Amino acid sequence: MTLYIAVPLALLALFYAAPGVAAVTRGWGAPMNRRHVHAPRIYGWGQLTVAFALCWQTAFGLLISDSGIRPSAPLIGSAILVAGFVVMMMGQRADGKSKRGGTP
Repeated sequence: MTLYIAVPLALLALFYAAPGVAAVTRGWGAPMNRRHVHAPRIYGWGQLTVAFALCWQTAFGLLISDSGIRPSAPLIGSAILVAGFVVMMMGQRADGKSKRGGTP
């Protein structure tokens, strides 16, 4: 039963990591993200971190059952996931609706 969950999560991590590798190595961003991403390499590192967190949670949460780290593995994976999303947010642009030089 766990392989029915582990295989799609591993594929999701792979599909999330592929643009991250392209962003880190070449500075390339997906066309739908180009307008929002200011620093594609930082955004790519965030994508790779999120993909690693998905693999971490899949491996330790579903596949490894007799490990001593299993009770804390989802918590560690969630912390890595949040860190990846924070790094991705650092690579994005601000909203752009505010005007320069003025106070709100």
